Amino acid sequence: MEVKEIKALVALMNEYGLIELEIEDKRGKVRLVRSDARAGAAVDHGIAPAVKAQVTAAGKSAEAAKSSTTPELAPNQRLVQSPMVGTFYRRPSPDAAPFVEEGDTVRKGQPLCIIEAMKMMNEIEAEVAGRVVRILCENGQPVEYEQPLMLLEVE
Repeated sequence: MEVKEIKALVALMNEYGLIELEIEDKRGKVRLVRSDARAGAAVDHGIAPAVKAQVTAAGKSAEAAKSSTTPELAPNQRLVQSPMVGTFYRRPSPDAAPFVEEGDTVRKGQPLCIIEAMKMMNEIEAEVAGRVVRILCENGQPVEYEQPLMLLEVE
């Protein structure tokens, strides 16, 4: 299998939040497995070490970029993180008002945003009551698993 094809499979895994993918054709068998839910995909079974290194390096770069955008937390603050790979939306529909704005007080269970994944709209709810300190993503922005979405100040 060509490196270009493997990269396309890794992108497919990231897009749909897959943890494992196995493909077999007349040229051989490829099994892609995320070694850690937060890390990039690791390639396994019959792939050249150079390809493994390239795919793993791409995953580490994504992890480094994500960690660099994580704000420092005060003791009374919590991050709202994306539970999946998808697209972040602040509004329930294009013409509706945003779920929350910076400075808004939220209650536990209140919808904060939507993550669209595989044409499914998944409401992300507040796990704690508090105040929205910062919204860390732009409307329509692609997000990764565990990427910080918002910063809440716990009451």
